[in-house]
Amino acid sequence: MLIPLGYVIVLLSVFGGYVLAGGSLGPLYQPLELLIIGGAGVGAFIAANNGKAIKATFKNPYRGSNVLKNITKHSIWSLWRCSTSYCLKIRREGMLGIERDIDNPQESPLFQEHPTVLADPHIMNFLTDYLRLMVSGGMEPMEIDELMLHEIEVFEQEAHVPIDAIAKVGDAMPAFGIVAAVMGWLKHLHMLTLHPVRWVK
Repeated sequence: MLIPLGYVIVLLSVFGGYVLAGGSLGPLYQPLELLIIGGAGVGAFIAANNGKAIKATFKNPYRGSNVLKNITKHSIWSLWRCSTSYCLKIRREGMLGIERDIDNPQESPLFQEHPTVLADPHIMNFLTDYLRLMVSGGMEPMEIDELMLHEIEVFEQEAHVPIDAIAKVGDAMPAFGIVAAVMGWLKHLHMLTLHPVRWVK
């Protein structure tokens, strides 16, 4: 809600101030210049990014990677409560006590108490994969910790792919605007050479 409000205030301030100062909005309407700038931006976006980045950007442009799209204060608390639940069960029954829960989490009473966590496949896959490693006992705790940190770093990199893709184009947009403005002046000067105007003092 605040983002659209901010845009409205910016537009009203800029164009409203321009009109109040005696300016006319008509000359500002230049659809061909918008075509030059927008087309150059789209072309630069395609040229500067690979197919994976382009697909990720258009699939979820505002929230980044699907891994992080549902992360909210409520979901963090739900995840914390879920972690507390299975840690308490491990303490009471041992590591094998959660084996059935992680093998079939959709039917597990432990996970059904936390529907927010259960509804997110990425979080559930992360939890169950590492809990399964702990149950198997095939890895040391430090090794599991390093593996988890590495996977979280991969998630973060994937989440920043659309952001970085749009940022690359955003950095180039002022240059495209200058190009469009210079081309407009060149056209104006060319028209003056074809149709010279006498300046009246």
